[in-house]
Amino acid sequence: MLPIVSLADAAGELAANFRGQILKPTDAAYEDAGRVHNGLVDKRPALIARCHGVADVVEALDVARRLGLEVAVRGGGHNLAGRATIDDGVVIDLSPMKGIHVDPESRTVWAQGGVTWGELNRETQLHGLAVTGGVVSSTGIAGLTLGGGVGWLMGKYGLALDNLRAVNLVTADGKVLRASKNQEPELFWALRGGGGNFGVATSLEYELHPVGPIIMGGPTHPIESARAVVEFFRDIAPSLADEQTLYATLTHAPEGSGKEVAALVTSQ
Repeated sequence: MLPIVSLADAAGELAANFRGQILKPTDAAYEDAGRVHNGLVDKRPALIARCHGVADVVEALDVARRLGLEVAVRGGGHNLAGRATIDDGVVIDLSPMKGIHVDPESRTVWAQGGVTWGELNRETQLHGLAVTGGVVSSTGIAGLTLGGGVGWLMGKYGLALDNLRAVNLVTADGKVLRASKNQEPELFWALRGGGGNFGVATSLEYELHPVGPIIMGGPTHPIESARAVVEFFRDIAPSLADEQTLYATLTHAPEGSGKEVAALVTSQ
């Protein structure tokens, strides 16, 4: 294998077999592909590898390793710290990988690493099933699960990681592995809440539960009422049924006014 001496060489070598799209800073689609959920984050990767399958992930990692470049992995791109992108490195973008398969008999779902919770919920709800997922539908399933997985159903069904059955991933040295309770059990233990540094999660399998539509909402109060709102949250939360989730938050008004508010958000 010939050495890679430049980004042009890297892009050219990837393009030879890559099913997805290789984007350089000079490409027209680069700016849109590089944006993440947090608009305050504006990093400039050397290459964005928009993968269409596991083989694409393996090849992108190989090129990054041979160039000595750092890697960021993008699923939903929702991480507020901007970890889905990187300056001067390679972004392995899984967002084109949207495969979802629901097995209503075994109550399981398999989904690729670019799937968001809104997309997963849409498919599982066809069968009256769901799993604990993000409170925001555009959050990626992989990043949320590998970080723990707080969601509307956690009171009754636990975190997303509690419902994870298996992860297919590519390690930094290009190995393709499946981690579960029976296969690579120590790796599976680490993946469940340990973050995204153990490999690129190309697909995940979850246990599902019978769940119908969820109603979500709650009152918003002026920030001056924050103490009373938080005290009410503290007092009422222990008495709630497992099926009901309640959040207290100090935030900004959603209409974009910038006004600070104290809010309670609940689902049932």
